[in-house]
Amino acid sequence: MAELWIWRHPRPDGAAGRCIGAGSDLPVDPRRAKRLAHRIRRQARRAGLPRVVATSRLRRCADVGRWLRRWGWRHHIDDRLAELHFGNWDGRRWTEIAFAEVAAWEADFLGHAPGGGESLAALRRRQAEWLDESGDLRARLVVGHAGWINALRTRHLPQLSAADWPRPLRYGRCWREPGAPHPPLQAEPDEP
Repeated sequence: MAELWIWRHPRPDGAAGRCIGAGSDLPVDPRRAKRLAHRIRRQARRAGLPRVVATSRLRRCADVGRWLRRWGWRHHIDDRLAELHFGNWDGRRWTEIAFAEVAAWEADFLGHAPGGGESLAALRRRQAEWLDESGDLRARLVVGHAGWINALRTRHLPQLSAADWPRPLRYGRCWREPGAPHPPLQAEPDEP
């Protein structure tokens, strides 16, 4: 399998305190998208990575891919890279979602579809399908979503519980699939 480099998208406008999933296509300040695209381009140059990036169609990821495309990269949009769909929770303030609904999800963290949307098991299935298509690429570069990245980081746990869920990466940070040798990442400042 190709090594995977995945950057969390820039901070979207209007996300603070809200449940944001695949049903919320929030905008990103163009300057943030361009800054992350520059960071990805620099890291790819340093590590000798291909100039190909994949994103979901949601603006918070796709806008970064569009900047890279302007600079000669190939940009692929794939719906399997979308964030978890939170159904009727999507876009709502977390304080508006009943505790009992959140508790029901925590009780069956992998199988329950929060807000009637998509379960983490379903997200893992579409993720596995995408990962199986590495083709002849030595490395795959992605601008992704926190839930998608955390599902990847925990895929080795067949019985996932809410307690196993890691803190999300900060906006604009990179996570790599462990195991393949590559140059060390340079420390980069977190996005404001």
